[in-house]
Amino acid sequence: MSATLEAPDFAAIKQRQRATWAAGDYAVVGTTLQIVGERLCEAIDLRAGERVLDVAAGNGNATLAAARRFADVTSTDYVDALLDRGRERAAAERLAVSFRQADAEALPFPDGDFDVAVSTFGVMFTPNQEKAAAELARVVRKGGRVGLANWTPDGFTGQLFKTIGKHVPPPAGVKSPALWGTDARLGELFPGHKVKASKQVFNFRYKSPNHLLEVFKTYYGPVNRAFAALDAGKQAALEADLVELLARMNRGGSDTLIVPSEYLEVVVTKA
Repeated sequence: MSATLEAPDFAAIKQRQRATWAAGDYAVVGTTLQIVGERLCEAIDLRAGERVLDVAAGNGNATLAAARRFADVTSTDYVDALLDRGRERAAAERLAVSFRQADAEALPFPDGDFDVAVSTFGVMFTPNQEKAAAELARVVRKGGRVGLANWTPDGFTGQLFKTIGKHVPPPAGVKSPALWGTDARLGELFPGHKVKASKQVFNFRYKSPNHLLEVFKTYYGPVNRAFAALDAGKQAALEADLVELLARMNRGGSDTLIVPSEYLEVVVTKA
């Protein structure tokens, strides 16, 4: 008789993830990704006055981009500290934005409440991918759009997480976040809707491989927690693998670090 595989404990996994993203200060890294939010608002052809929901908004890159285009924006995340960073940024630019703590897998909004839902490198990290995708589609009106920016498996960030996974295995039974960066998985997650995706590149620009690694170890939750989970010897092994990855993908020469990271820019039109 074959053994029955137990379903992942999504609630427990989510609690650990919340602690991971609250570690360090993601805003330090997140702010460097602002251009992705701007590009995404252009890709979805955002109109002034549209109701926009930013899901797993982090420190608010897509939130700010939409608010700068005079949209009516609600910014959500399940980490309060990240919402606070978004509030600070919106206040500095005198942008009217509503902020609300929310779980991407159980959004506290009625069906069809928004014209647009967006997420830049956020919702892709939810443990229950099907539930998160269904929620994005549910809260958008018929004919509305879901705009996503998702790292691809083969790009730098996909490889970064793959490298970390060799040293700190991910939770059993949870699908890789990088699957959101593939056409095949998007078709599974948004069946019946029109999905348009194009490959884009974000360039990580740092002073050196060691500079990026120091920033990520200090401020980027997944890297911060990965190193914290290892003893000194295993930390050194992980660091060596990450330095090798950075050196291999660096197109900046010996004087600086420029690492192109491929991502999928996605526009889903709700049927």
